[in-house]
Amino acid sequence: MKQQWWVWGWIGLATWISVLSCQTGGERRQPVVVDDESVLAALPSTVPAPPDNPTTPAKAALGRLLFFDPILSGHKDVACATCHHPDFGYAEFQEVSIGVNGEGFGSRRHFREPNNIPLVKRNSQTVLNAAFNGIGRESFMPGKAPMFWDLRAAGLEAQALEPIKAFEEMRGHAYEKEVAPDSVVRRLNAIPQYRRLFTEAFGTREPIRVDQLAKALAAYQRTLVATNSRFDQYLRGDRQALSENEREGLKLFLKSGCAKCHNGPMLSDYQLHTLGVADNDRLPGTDAGAENRYAFRTPSLRNLRYTAPYMHSGKLPTLQSVLEFYEDLAGRTVANPHVKPEQLDPLIRDLRVNFRDISLIIDFLNTLNDDHFDRTVPERVPSGLRVGGNIN
Repeated sequence: MKQQWWVWGWIGLATWISVLSCQTGGERRQPVVVDDESVLAALPSTVPAPPDNPTTPAKAALGRLLFFDPILSGHKDVACATCHHPDFGYAEFQEVSIGVNGEGFGSRRHFREPNNIPLVKRNSQTVLNAAFNGIGRESFMPGKAPMFWDLRAAGLEAQALEPIKAFEEMRGHAYEKEVAPDSVVRRLNAIPQYRRLFTEAFGTREPIRVDQLAKALAAYQRTLVATNSRFDQYLRGDRQALSENEREGLKLFLKSGCAKCHNGPMLSDYQLHTLGVADNDRLPGTDAGAENRYAFRTPSLRNLRYTAPYMHSGKLPTLQSVLEFYEDLAGRTVANPHVKPEQLDPLIRDLRVNFRDISLIIDFLNTLNDDHFDRTVPERVPSGLRVGGNIN
């Protein structure tokens, strides 16, 4: 017994000496973890839904009509699809969005005059594959999935109501934030076709409720998925799905430290990180993000073809500019004057983005695009208003 303790004592001492040998300048270095393909994953073939809101054809069909119907907005001029249109991969090619009192489509969208509505303060993220937000984490639950740049909502059901309550997005001057969902539901109850469709979807003849509105919108968004990119095919065993350059780009993506945050099936850890991205100069003030520390959620890297411009402020127009931003960041060059170098996320120290590697990394990122997703736009909506809002 004494001999065993003696042996274990020497092992412990040897381990302690090994740890001490990793110290440099009085600081203990963390063990180096080499990223490999195991930190990434293909998307699943089935879409998760919370137990209290299973996806059904009737519910998803109702959600589609609601998504394209400007009846959900205060002045009946903005729909969910206004800023999340299928022609733009359920996002839009704007730095930041124009919601209430806007007209036009894509780059032609502008405010009508007179106008006293501000711009939406953050870039419009795609809802394509939002059904998978948070997947790959041990604590993943569809009804609590992380949403928005600042994680202020959990689950597609909660997320669906936030734009309806937001002044610059959909509410405008029509009513106060606290009564916005109830006001919208009163409108829906006044439309016979919507009462019938809600009865078919939820199996009750009671008046339409706010939670049913949220569930229908969420059910529809869970049908907006693209799960068969060439990278998914590669991870499922088709090693020829990527070219030699794309495979090299994947290696460089991992070597550069990008997968420290961009990992799992959605290539996002869904955590908040302070990176010092520049504010959008079209906005009246700085955006301090979550917890007032300029922290924003890691976005997914899927379908980047449709989601430019990039970052929460929309200030980086291309993937080239994004990777150059990270190359500068690795050198402690901070783009936002409100963020000090010591505020940056510690993971920045693991970044090793090199300019000569950027084109190959972009080749890899383009393998995450999947064009095969539902682009169906209803011919009309039950309110009789313009489909998609004032986008014509």
